[in-house]
This record gives sequence, structure tokens and C-alpha cells, in this order.
Amino acid sequence: MQKLRTGAAYHGCRMLHHVEHDMRDMADHNMNLVVHMLSHTDWDRHNRVMKDIVGISGEAGLEVWIDNWGLGGPPGDKSHFLSYYPEAHQIYSTGEPDPVRVCLRQPSFRTFMKAWIDTVADSGAKTIFWDEPHLPAKGAVYSCTCPLCQKVFEERYGRPMPVLLDDDAAEFRLDTIEEYFRDLCDYAASKGLKNAVCVMLGEGIGINLSTLGKIGGIESLDNIGSDPYWGYREDVNPYEFVYRGTRKTLETAEQFGKDHNVWIQAFGVPRGREEEIVQATEAAYDAGARTIIAWGYFGSISNDYAAQDPYLTRVKMNEAFARIRGFERDRVRAENRRLVGLKD
Repeated sequence: MQKLRTGAAYHGCRMLHHVEHDMRDMADHNMNLVVHMLSHTDWDRHNRVMKDIVGISGEAGLEVWIDNWGLGGPPGDKSHFLSYYPEAHQIYSTGEPDPVRVCLRQPSFRTFMKAWIDTVADSGAKTIFWDEPHLPAKGAVYSCTCPLCQKVFEERYGRPMPVLLDDDAAEFRLDTIEEYFRDLCDYAASKGLKNAVCVMLGEGIGINLSTLGKIGGIESLDNIGSDPYWGYREDVNPYEFVYRGTRKTLETAEQFGKDHNVWIQAFGVPRGREEEIVQATEAAYDAGARTIIAWGYFGSISNDYAAQDPYLTRVKMNEAFARIRGFERDRVRAENRRLVGLKD
């Protein structure tokens, strides 16, 4: 029987006495998983502290996932790596460099990321969370077409890379992501780490649930998820949107024989719409998700994109997790009674 995992992404605080309070607060409110960022800044300035944070989280009873936040650029921070290796910028097909994103084919970046994986393994965490891998495109203008990518493309397809995105270029973009993740997931697995990935539902960002086939078959990838964020749009029913997105996520994970993760939007919450968090969380559970994570803790209060009322958002997120914990207890009780022949 699959364990119900509930939790949140945790940002910003590196003061251990505050972190300890927050980890115990999460555990006290029906969470058993936390996703910590390990950014380039954390690696440079808070390496020992991050190891302590992983330990504090475990002592509070939380499973720890580590997010590769901003190491290669968005999502997350602008890549600091590029200040050391400016030749590693992604290049659009117009010749314009992307100012903040790293080409995933660059050997220097692969070496850098493997050193980061070593740091994760040393921290005591057990899972790397690969956050929304994608390559940008602006209509038919796309990335990456740096000299290295152009060389590899011409070797494979026998022609120069096109200026405008076509079928060969689209396939090559997916190959770029797949080869990057196969290399790094295999390396992480060799260090005893699990690999989880979250991809977006939408089109046009390089990889999503519809185009996941390129990385879904990687043997060392253990967990596939998505973030069905409904954006608090007036024209969207949050329960329906999250339910359908969760079903698609689970079907994709099952197709490749992987575990799953589903994310609930607890950031950018307009005042007065906090109840939608409860509806969305119930939808994910009802659709079959058993790893349900909020982005982020306390209504993402440490970010500019925080909920307008992070305190009420926290209350509703805690209520949502309490509700599905109750659903799960009822389900397990009914199953246990059925096994011994009792009727409700």
C-alpha cells in the first residue's frame, strides 16, 4: 500500500533556529516531506548549514528532497555558473544569447552538476528533485543553437541547424534534455540518490507530459510529476483542472513504471480565494495522487510571488492536508476491515 506523502517547498531561511521551528510546524500539520532548494548561493555560502538543515528536517520526521534551483537558469535563479563559463550560454536560433540559461550539452556544466550531486549526497538527503526541465522557444525561434549544439546537430542530421524550429530541431531539443538527464540521473543513482522530476502541463516549453517519452524511459529516473497550477483564473474550476491534470500525470507515470508527484499552487493566491487550495488538494487525492506537495510553505511568504494573505493560505493548506490524511485513514480502515471480513 503506497504511503501518503504530503509536504511543501521551503525557501529562503538559512537560520537554523527558524528552520527547526518551521520543520516541526510542518510535521505538526500533517506533512512528512520537505523540498529544500540547494542553489549555487547555498552551495557557496551555506554548504555546512544546508547539511544541518537536512538533518533538522529528518529529525522532525520529514523526508527530504533537494531542488536544483536555478543552477542552469530558470526556473529559479539566474545561473551563476555563466559568470565562470560565459561560453556556455544558450544561444537562440537568431544568434541572440540567452542571458541567464546554460546549454545542457556543455561538458563544463555536466562536470559542475556532478559536483553538485556529490554535495547533495553528502548532505544526507535521499532524493534530487529536478525542477521543470525545459528549453525556451519564442514561437519558431528556439534554443539552444550554440556552436556545440550546431556541430552535434549537423553530425546527426547531415545539414545545418535551421533558423526556424522544424521537426528535426524539435526532436534534437528533446534529445538534448534526455541525454542531459540520463547522464545526471545515472550519476546520482551511483551515489545512492533517487531522482524525481516535475514537468509542466503546457506546450511550447521543450518538455511536458505530452513529450515526456524522451526521459520517461530513463531507468535511473524514479518519479515523474507535474504542477497543475490553475493560476486562480476566473474561467477555471480548480477541482476539475487539478483532477484532470493529476490523472494525466498518474497515467504518464504508470506508463513508464514510475512513482509520481503532484504540486498544489500555494503562491500568488488572491485574497479571498484561499479555499480553492482545499478543493485542489482534494482533487489531487481523489484522482489518485499519493505524493502531494505545496509550492510553497506558508503561502510562499518569503517570495515576491507570495499569497496576498500568506497566513490564511497556510491555514487552508494545513486544513487541506488534514482532510486528505483523514480520507486516507478512512480508506485504510475500510481496507483493513475488509481483509478480516468485517463490515462497516
